[in-house]
Amino acid sequence: MTGKKIETVYPAQSAFSSEEDAFTALSTSALLAKSSVPYSHRRVADNYVIIKRIYRFQAVQSRITNAERQLLQKYDFNTLEFSTIKQINEELSYLKKWSSSSNELLRKDADTILQIRSKELKFIVASRYASITSEIYNGYKALERYFEEISKFYSPTM
Repeated sequence: MTGKKIETVYPAQSAFSSEEDAFTALSTSALLAKSSVPYSHRRVADNYVIIKRIYRFQAVQSRITNAERQLLQKYDFNTLEFSTIKQINEELSYLKKWSSSSNELLRKDADTILQIRSKELKFIVASRYASITSEIYNGYKALERYFEEISKFYSPTM
């Protein structure tokens, strides 16, 4: 070895951000939304944004079922309450690829997982973020940003 130090590069951060800068990671969610988005993703996002705009999640939404939790575990995904922004951005990238896969089961699972994520996000917002116990697990922000960016019903003045 020549003694050169290999620098680790984290894809969720830019060269201008600090480790505490969540803005850059959320920008990744916006960038994910700018590339081609499957119709099923837009449909779930539109549903989320419309419900948020009209009802403001005043009624507490139900938690996910054990079957839904098992589907997340099948693909080694945490629940939204225990996911970081980076994990959710990676997951959204996978779900976008899987939604356009030639494998019908993978497509179906990807669409179901996105619906589960929407249900989890509705519960978190309806419970006023009480289920979030740590600042580290803020993946819900990335998911909400992704939904807002791809929905045709979202306006920044909401």
